[in-house]
Amino acid sequence: MTATQACFKAPENVSPIIGKRVELQLFTTLNCNLKCTYCSEKTVVGSQGKVTYSPEALDQFIRTHLSEHEIYVTFYGGEPTLNIDFMEQVMQRYPNYRYNLQTNGTLLHRVPDHLLAKLSNVLVSVDGGEKITDGFRGKGVYKKVLERVDSVRGRLGGSSTARVTWGSADTTFEELDALLETFDYVYWQFVQSETAYSPEDVAKKKRVITRLVERFFSGDTLYPFIPLMGIVRNKVLPSRAKELYNGHSQCRASTHILNVLPDGSIFPCPDMTDEPSMQHGSVNDNWLKRSPLQPHPDMPCTGCSAYAFCRGNCMKNLHVAYVEGNDDYRRNVVEPVCELVKFLGEEIDRHDPHAWYAKASLALRDAVANCEVYEYVEVMP
Repeated sequence: MTATQACFKAPENVSPIIGKRVELQLFTTLNCNLKCTYCSEKTVVGSQGKVTYSPEALDQFIRTHLSEHEIYVTFYGGEPTLNIDFMEQVMQRYPNYRYNLQTNGTLLHRVPDHLLAKLSNVLVSVDGGEKITDGFRGKGVYKKVLERVDSVRGRLGGSSTARVTWGSADTTFEELDALLETFDYVYWQFVQSETAYSPEDVAKKKRVITRLVERFFSGDTLYPFIPLMGIVRNKVLPSRAKELYNGHSQCRASTHILNVLPDGSIFPCPDMTDEPSMQHGSVNDNWLKRSPLQPHPDMPCTGCSAYAFCRGNCMKNLHVAYVEGNDDYRRNVVEPVCELVKFLGEEIDRHDPHAWYAKASLALRDAVANCEVYEYVEVMP
């Protein structure tokens, strides 16, 4: 065994959950009321309806495997608001947990006020501006989503976050910036598409990134874009990049997120729930083992200049590219995304984040250091 391999060797008898927190990402259903173009080829969509494991089975699973952890819950799907009864059942059964909802936003008006009041955050999926979002999700969806979010803002207990899948190179700074008129925060993730990263597309995205970073550092109030906030935090307070994740990727797939499908099967990543080899637990059968998505010696991350703040970004991307050895995916998705993340870090460094943080108000420093939304998103784009 080489020194590098020893570094990545899993310790024996390691707990399936790394750290003292665990996120239960409960899929309320795999059905959806939209037909987004990038979901059309996913076999898992629509394959399971309502939850089939019992409340008692979930109780027993939690008692057996999670009793010593702080638990927080994300309702996921499909479209989770198609099964509000399950959401209500869970929230009443576990009143001390924190709750997050990840939704397409079109059915938010159906969520009762007493449930909205208990949500720490609502992540709402959009794809940029109106034309791009409607192109992926259907005519009129963008306006409907913004109307729905605006209608519940006064009744929402916590914050609202636009979760942007940044695929189109035509997405503009103005479109992303405008989302803050409706949402408390904006988070983006670079799309995992092999057709989205031509040299011209990457150059367009870099130009938008430059403007976002400039805007972030231009004033003395928070510009609430999570990837920017998260990278600044990781650079200024490097221990925060590791403390909840044992130094692993902040997508949480290696450490403390359990994606529970409606049938009770558990996977480390929502994008890999159609791969049986990725299953690492079951609510119905009451078993849990370590996530199969772990740092691997074939991953080049530890030698990268961005690793100190990036921590490996997306474990699914790295696994497919370097462990499964999918060279096309590596060239067409992973390497361009890594280039953009490194560029983002370099742009932030140009503005001297340490000096900016030193001059910031206590409220601004606290927001950057301790934003709760970091726990519900991947932090790195």
